[in-house]
Amino acid sequence: MPRIQQTPVPPLFPTSGPVWVLLVGEAPGPRGADQSGIPFWGDRAGKIVYQALSKAGLAEVPAEAWESWDGKALKERGLKPILHGAALGNAYPICPTKDGQSFRAPTDAELRSPENLARIQCDVSQAAALCPGKLRLVAMGKRALWLFGRLEHAPEFELCVLSHPSAQGLLQAAPNKGKGLHLADLELAWRTRLAELLAFP
Repeated sequence: MPRIQQTPVPPLFPTSGPVWVLLVGEAPGPRGADQSGIPFWGDRAGKIVYQALSKAGLAEVPAEAWESWDGKALKERGLKPILHGAALGNAYPICPTKDGQSFRAPTDAELRSPENLARIQCDVSQAAALCPGKLRLVAMGKRALWLFGRLEHAPEFELCVLSHPSAQGLLQAAPNKGKGLHLADLELAWRTRLAELLAFP
């Protein structure tokens, strides 16, 4: 039985109120969003995203979710986040895999397919329509950044870039690919930068 479900994961928006920032990752992770159906929800890398959102007052996360941070477990327990002022999505909506077991990055062809470009432009348009000013779009990871360089009909937005919050993404983006640096320090620097990008009027 395949470990990866490849169920499309829709973006997560606040139930009401404005959206100031749209955070976009690369694709749902195999243990997190692929299982929970919610962007970053249960992903190892997603934990620091929700911690930053929660600290900034942009997300309500059930306390028990931190104790069972796994997409399948979160879904089985009916635990979900509530967003305020921020929205979450992915450059590609399903967990990419070659064999149903291993995660891989989405390919250029997958990202630039007409269906995927139309989908992400719809996400950006929805967020921009809810933003009282200029939407801040945070691309997390090289694949997400690559995709946003190819949008032609999206509303105007302020593009900000962060490395992917996974251990691999943080190390690759660090000077000398993180040699001599501690992962905890890289995560702290990433959280600090994300906190700056989540600040809005």
